[in-house]
Amino acid sequence: MAQAKNAGEAGQYYFPHGSRLPFFGSMSLFVLMAGAAATLNGASIGAWVLGAGALLLCALFFFWFGEVIRENQAGMYNEQVGRSFRMGMMWFIFSEVMFFAAFFGALFYARQLSVPWLGGEGEKAVTSLLWPGFEAAWPSNGPGALSPREDGSYETIPAFGLPAVNTALLLTSGLTITIAHHAMKMGNRGVLKIFLALTFLLGFTFLGVQAHEYGEAYREHGLQLGTGIYGSTFFMLTGFHGLHVTVGAIMLVVIWLRCMKGHFTPRQHFAFEAVAWYWHFVDVVWLGLFIFVYWL
Repeated sequence: MAQAKNAGEAGQYYFPHGSRLPFFGSMSLFVLMAGAAATLNGASIGAWVLGAGALLLCALFFFWFGEVIRENQAGMYNEQVGRSFRMGMMWFIFSEVMFFAAFFGALFYARQLSVPWLGGEGEKAVTSLLWPGFEAAWPSNGPGALSPREDGSYETIPAFGLPAVNTALLLTSGLTITIAHHAMKMGNRGVLKIFLALTFLLGFTFLGVQAHEYGEAYREHGLQLGTGIYGSTFFMLTGFHGLHVTVGAIMLVVIWLRCMKGHFTPRQHFAFEAVAWYWHFVDVVWLGLFIFVYWL
């Protein structure tokens, strides 16, 4: 450790040595992959292996991030390491942008191209041969009326109901984390702690409202994952966004706990900034979801 600290002071890049965490992480991912494969193939033990892999992965994050925090607090990182952290976070968010771009692309393809073709429009029209009487209207649950109801009917979630409430919650959380960031830069730790706590509380409230919305969709609206192309794209987009909100809220809690312990300074607080970047990304994605999935 002393050698690593001296190397950091000399302007060299810090490399951790002797860590078992990369091997532990590889084994965790292997168990997770094996569990996922077994589950998809109907093995009775698949869910247990998948759960064990998920727990091992959570343990990896806990121990590895804890080690990074301890190294940072010990002063082992220099500006070069800080730049690598920033580049890593930027590339990570870029990969998440591409992730959601693929999902929005699937929604666009199904809504603007596939459904009209199945309805008989354009050069690739196929309805007249395969599904006579199919109505090429969006939202669609397919030519087979795949709703769980006997008559195949279902209802969409109105945009200006719970989704509008969730939009207000996330937009407010974007404001609270911005206030917390300015408080961090000004050294006002009291305001920082309050508004950072408000941010993750708003995030968890968002998740609670979304869970309630999903319950209503399944019980009352006949809208489920298997309700045709609309059901699959709806739950795919909103569900993965909800997963990102969950991860972001957990990260905010960790950063808040670090603030409570006195970590960070007005000049050195990249961990806070990284989580703030991620949270603003989550906000922007939700605006796209609200407009293109719920509203239009």
